[in-house]
Amino acid sequence: MGLPRKALRTTAVGAVSATLVAGSALGLAPAAQAAPNTVRFVDITGDGGTILKANVVTPAGAGAGRRHPLLVLPTSWATPQIEYLAQAQKLADAGYVVVTYNTRGFWQSGGHIEVAGPPDVADASKVIDWALANTPSDAGRVGMAGVSYGAGITLLAAAHDRRVRAVAALSGWADLIDSIYSGRTQHSQAAALLWGAGQLTGRPSAELQQVFEDFFASNLEKEPELIAWGKKRSPAAYLDRINDNGAAVMLANAWGDTIFPPNQYADFYEKLTVPKRLSLRPGDHATAEATGLLGLPNDVWADTGRWFDHHLRGVDNGIDREQPVRLKARTGGGYEGYPDWKSVAATSRKIDLAGSVTIRTNVNSGADGGVVFLSNILDQIAQLPPTASIPLLPRRWAAVWQSGKYATPQRVRGTAKLHTTLTPTKESGTLVAYLYDVGPLGLGKLISNAPYTFHGRTPGQPFGVDLELFSTAYDVPAGHRLALVVDTVDPLYIEHNPSGARLTFSSPANDPSYVSIPLREQ
Repeated sequence: MGLPRKALRTTAVGAVSATLVAGSALGLAPAAQAAPNTVRFVDITGDGGTILKANVVTPAGAGAGRRHPLLVLPTSWATPQIEYLAQAQKLADAGYVVVTYNTRGFWQSGGHIEVAGPPDVADASKVIDWALANTPSDAGRVGMAGVSYGAGITLLAAAHDRRVRAVAALSGWADLIDSIYSGRTQHSQAAALLWGAGQLTGRPSAELQQVFEDFFASNLEKEPELIAWGKKRSPAAYLDRINDNGAAVMLANAWGDTIFPPNQYADFYEKLTVPKRLSLRPGDHATAEATGLLGLPNDVWADTGRWFDHHLRGVDNGIDREQPVRLKARTGGGYEGYPDWKSVAATSRKIDLAGSVTIRTNVNSGADGGVVFLSNILDQIAQLPPTASIPLLPRRWAAVWQSGKYATPQRVRGTAKLHTTLTPTKESGTLVAYLYDVGPLGLGKLISNAPYTFHGRTPGQPFGVDLELFSTAYDVPAGHRLALVVDTVDPLYIEHNPSGARLTFSSPANDPSYVSIPLREQ
């Protein structure tokens, strides 16, 4: 008979705390050793009386007569309250009062998991209330930051609480439905990972349990309810409030984020009218920020510190004069700066998808997006994305189009777009499009992909398909080709192809099919 669930959580919190403390002692968090900041573990009463477990880090020598800027950091999904301790100590060294708290429903905090619902947003304001009443913090200089789940709550709080003057949302979401249900397709591996971690470390609400049940069951009758549930939890739905409140917004994400793909962040960024910054780099969900959580040098957290220093402390560090859109290509090199997202792709090049191609469904052709987390971490560390032998892909189950060889490098930047005409033999179906960098021997390295699902179509009746692939930055070497591959099965997604279904892709003369490749100025 094992330990009770509560005991397991308590043991895990102790283990993680011991790891971070040991890391500091061994030099993993050198800044944390520079000054004896005050660290307190406290209980904060959140919305509806729910107790939130939190810790407070106060600058060394902080006195009652001096006020400091306040930073509030909600934890990531399934992580304990000490997640940000190393960064909190560094920020306290810089003069901030830092309050990090465990979001409701997880670990030792009370309540149930609401997935950034109204109680979570109200909790953020309650934590600010508590901090202003119980710490030497300044009500006129309040900021929020978070990774993943904490990032989403941070953006929502900026829409609902005017006291929040600056935010840093790292590896978060702007549109929850477009993140896990893009192309009307369930991102099954990502959702299963979230659901499993939530059950292990927290207490899902009854509503959340029903949402996941309907999600995995592909219950189309509940689709409008699912979309409404996700919209309520999407910062993009409150864009006007965020702009009106005026908080300075920094967004950071990874190209290969399999939970919150970068497209939805980039779209949100373009519509912001407040001071803003967007950084995109190689990696998967929250991997770009991970080393910083151990106190190691990390460019995402360094940027976060500079962002708050300028907007909350008035430091003239030049961040407001830098190009606000910063990208790092997956294939190597330093950061590139752009004035806005639309300037990332200076031009585009179309690859014609000529002819008529019919494929059968229900079989994985060998082209796929890899495994959640693992594949994109390998790409981040070793520049080894998922691969496929393009000449050997079975044309029975995969449609393949290739460009000619390029004489010069092709610097893909932004969002590739597929336009085609599709004729199905069944009323429902799923396709997945992949863009590959194909070398001289035919080995294709995955540049991007995206799923697309349709329902309620008339069999035998053609219709147009427009699909945006996930945004990326990738340099295709000279002498290589680009290939677009379309098949119907990918382990990352739930597919909706009835048995025996076929899909025909055509290119009518009055509406030619193509894939548009966004390119940086050559």
